[in-house]
Amino acid sequence: MGSTSDRSPVRIAGEPLTVDQVVAVARHGAPVDVKAQALENVKASRAHIEALVEQEAVVYGVTTGLGDLKNEHIPHDQVEQLQANLLASHACGTGELLGKEVVRAMVLLRANALLVGASGVRPELIQALVDLLNCDVTPAVYTQGSVGSSGDLVPLAHIARALTGEGEVLQDGRVQAAGPALAEAGLEPMRLVAKEGLALINGTQFQTALAALLVHDARRLLATTCVVASMSVEGLRGSRWPFDTRLVQARPHPGAVRVARAMDRLLEDSDIMKSHEDCDKVQDPYSFRCIPQVHGAVLDAIEHLAQVVERETGSATDNPLIFPEDALVISGGNFHGEPLGLPLAYVTTALAKLGATSERRTVHLLLGHDPHLPPFLAPHGGLDSGYMIPQYVAASLVNENKALAHPVVADTVPTSGNQEDVNAMGATQALHARRVLANTTHVLAIEALAAAQAIDHHAPLSAGRGAKAAHDRIREDVPTLEADRYLRPEIETVRELVAAGALLEAATRETGPVLDDEAIP
Repeated sequence: MGSTSDRSPVRIAGEPLTVDQVVAVARHGAPVDVKAQALENVKASRAHIEALVEQEAVVYGVTTGLGDLKNEHIPHDQVEQLQANLLASHACGTGELLGKEVVRAMVLLRANALLVGASGVRPELIQALVDLLNCDVTPAVYTQGSVGSSGDLVPLAHIARALTGEGEVLQDGRVQAAGPALAEAGLEPMRLVAKEGLALINGTQFQTALAALLVHDARRLLATTCVVASMSVEGLRGSRWPFDTRLVQARPHPGAVRVARAMDRLLEDSDIMKSHEDCDKVQDPYSFRCIPQVHGAVLDAIEHLAQVVERETGSATDNPLIFPEDALVISGGNFHGEPLGLPLAYVTTALAKLGATSERRTVHLLLGHDPHLPPFLAPHGGLDSGYMIPQYVAASLVNENKALAHPVVADTVPTSGNQEDVNAMGATQALHARRVLANTTHVLAIEALAAAQAIDHHAPLSAGRGAKAAHDRIREDVPTLEADRYLRPEIETVRELVAAGALLEAATRETGPVLDDEAIP
C-alpha cells in the first residue's frame, strides 16, 4: 500500500485515484488541482452537447425528461430550467447527515469522473467542485435515499444544489444555507446549463466514497486484528506451527500467505512460546489455528474491493455519455452500482466473520482451561467477574453483524414506473459495511483487553516482539485488572487505539510492516 502525504496536492485528470489519495483529500484536507491537459476532452464533449441543443436533437436528460418520463420533450427555452428542476426534485435525502470526510470524497470523485471527458459539462463546473474542496465548503448530504442505480441520485443532488447556492452546507457543525457560505468563501454560485445537472447527480460517487474509506479502514483493521490475535495466541499459550511458511505455501492464497508471515513476525523472540515447546497439547481451536486462512480470506476480499474502487474512481458513470470523436451520444448503464455493490457485500460478510472469529478467541481466553488463566481472567473469581460481561457486549455486536451481513444487493426494488426495474442497492450495502466495521473494531478492542490480561498472567515471560509492543501500548493507558472496576471507559480507550491504528503502529515499530506488500507467488 502506498502513502500520500496528508497535505501533498492531489492532481486529478479523470484517471484512477488510489485509496490513499481519496483519504488524503477526504480526511486530511489535501489540496486538489486539475491537470490542464485533461480539459481537452471535457471541452470537446461540451461542444458536442451545445451543438445538439442548438439543433434541438433528442438527447435523454437534455431535451427529454428522465426515467419513465424519457419521452417527454423539453422545449429549447426550458433546457436550463430542466437542470435546476432535477436538483430540486432529487435532493430529498433522509436519515443522519453524512460525515464531512464522506462528502469531501464524493466531491473529489465526482470532479474526477467528469474529467474523463464523456459527460458534456463545462470545465468551469469541474473547477467549481474542486473549489468546494480547496475552500473547505462541505455540502450537507444525508445517508439514506439512494438505490444505487441511475447513480446515487439523491445524495449527489444535495451536493449539486449546494454548488448552485440553493442547497445547504455543513458549517461549524450546523446545517446552513449554501448561498451565504459560498459568498463567505469567495465562491460564486454555479448556474447550470444543458446536461450539467444530470451529469452532477448521475453517478456512483456516494457508494465509491464510502467504499474507498472502508477499504482504507478495513486494511488497517485487518492488520490490527493480526496484532491482537498474536497477543491472544501468546495469552492462550498457542502454537506457532500454523503460521509456518511451508504449511501455508501448500495452499498459497495470497491473503493467507501474507497473514501467516505477519503472525510469524509478530511472535518472534517469544519467551512464552519457548516455555511450552514440549507441551502435550495437540491442536489449538480453529479461531487460533486457522488465523491465516480466515484473516487471509478477509484480506483477499478487501483487496478485491480495493481494485474495484480504484477502477471506479477513474470511470465515467453518468448517462448518457458523449463521444464527440464519433459524433455519438450513447445511453447505457454505467451509473449502475452493481460492480460496487457485490464486492461491498463480500467485504461486509468478511468483516462480520473477522469479528465473529475475534469474539471466539476472547471466549477461549476466558474459559479457564489453561492452568495459568483463571476463569474470565477474574482476579478473585466469584467476588470478581473479570472480563465476563465484556464478552456479552462482543456477542451482542457479533449478532448485529450477522444481520447486517445479509446481502441487501441480492434484492431490488423497482423505481420510476418500472423503467428502472433492477436497482443495485449498493449504497445501503456500503452503509451496512461501515456499521459492521465499526462493530468489529469494538469486538477487537475487547479481545485486546482480554489478551493483555492473559499475557500478564504469564509474567515474567515476555510475548513475541510485535505482541509485546501492542500489549505494552495498551498498558500505557489501561492497567492490569487487579479487581473489578468500571470497564466501559477502558473498552472505549482501547477501541480508539484500534481505530486509530495505535496498536498496529506499536507493533510495526518492532517488526516492520505487519502486512508486507511483497509479491505473493
